[in-house]
Amino acid sequence: MCGVSNRASLNNFREIGERFFEKRPEVPVLTASTLLIPGYVDAAEVENIAKFIAEVNPGIPYTLLAFYPQYVMDDLPTTSWKQAHECYEAARKHLEKVRIGNIHLLSGE
Repeated sequence: MCGVSNRASLNNFREIGERFFEKRPEVPVLTASTLLIPGYVDAAEVENIAKFIAEVNPGIPYTLLAFYPQYVMDDLPTTSWKQAHECYEAARKHLEKVRIGNIHLLSGE
């Protein structure tokens, strides 16, 4: 959405993810999250992100965050339960620890 490559972020995530279980497996020093913006992020994109995370380590916690319209993006709807569930199911195909965050923001649509 910002027009800049995410290559550095992916490389940093991979480097941390490949090493964080070595030293402190009981404390997740690395977690991933995706903001579910309606019209921008869908289950296919979440599944691709989950595949990438699983390649690093399928035990990395992944949170799907509900979107609430504010500031510049105040013309969009909140994330729906349907979108959140579809994204959750897509991520669960590849990862062990997936959760939906900000559930109080989900709309009934």
